[in-house]
Amino acid sequence: MTTAIAYTEFGGPEVLHEIPVPERAPDAGEVAIRVTAAGVNPIDAKLRSGARPSGEITAPRRVGGDGAGVVIAVGDDVDGFRLGDPVVFAGASGAYATEVVVAADRVFVRPPHVSAAEGAALGIPVGTAYQALRSLGVGNGDTLLVHGGSGAVGQALIQFAVLWGATVIATSSERRFDRVRALGAIPVTYGDGLADRVREVAPHGVTVAIDAAGTDEALQTSIELAPDRQRVATLVRGRDAAGLGIRAFSGGSPLPLTAQQQRWRTEAVAVAIALMAAERFSVELGPSFALADAADAHRAIEAGVDGKITLVP
Repeated sequence: MTTAIAYTEFGGPEVLHEIPVPERAPDAGEVAIRVTAAGVNPIDAKLRSGARPSGEITAPRRVGGDGAGVVIAVGDDVDGFRLGDPVVFAGASGAYATEVVVAADRVFVRPPHVSAAEGAALGIPVGTAYQALRSLGVGNGDTLLVHGGSGAVGQALIQFAVLWGATVIATSSERRFDRVRALGAIPVTYGDGLADRVREVAPHGVTVAIDAAGTDEALQTSIELAPDRQRVATLVRGRDAAGLGIRAFSGGSPLPLTAQQQRWRTEAVAVAIALMAAERFSVELGPSFALADAADAHRAIEAGVDGKITLVP
């Protein structure tokens, strides 16, 4: 039986339930995948709770967009995949499931050195980070301030930016300094005096700032330190960006991503997989839960845990 996690009302994690769903053969341009791991992202919990508006619920609403699995069927006009291929996918509809059908351009062959859990952890975090950095033109000679450096998106921001030649300063709790430092960033604690601590480690100034934390402190410090507000962006407080004169990429922004930005988000998964093959990119994994325990996974992500949470059907 094919099953999926869904909800029929907004609320706490308890509204998530496992339901039977009909099997569907892939249409032209699609791939059917037996899911072996699904990534749990903060946006999943925000949508489920209603904190991020998503329209009226008129039918059971499935959850999740990222995952990894094995190809079980290929639609017409699809090349490059064979039955049994291990793959990673992003941007699916309802990844918390035993099977899912995904557009072929969002499916990537998973090499042996990338585990299913690592592959499932890539989609939203690496896509968000890669696109934001590309949109802001981050590269050699930049000094980038990342707020929320120890989270999944923050870690991806650090790794891409360092690889592209930027100096990265990342906020985090002291408990997470070792991880931030291992990725190539200079860690600083958030809290009172943050701007002065950043100035101390970046005496020549900050050229770019990205908020992946969503706090007033993050926004205010970014604006104070980065001279060009068009190189300051929030990934969390999108509705506040226009009033502050800064940029926003999703995160509640009323402005949709451009076609180019959407392409960058898809491209990021293949880039990250290639970098992992070269041992130049890593994913920090957190706890794993059974598919039926998706509610517990959402409780864990809302409580805040180290590493990326995944579900295993």
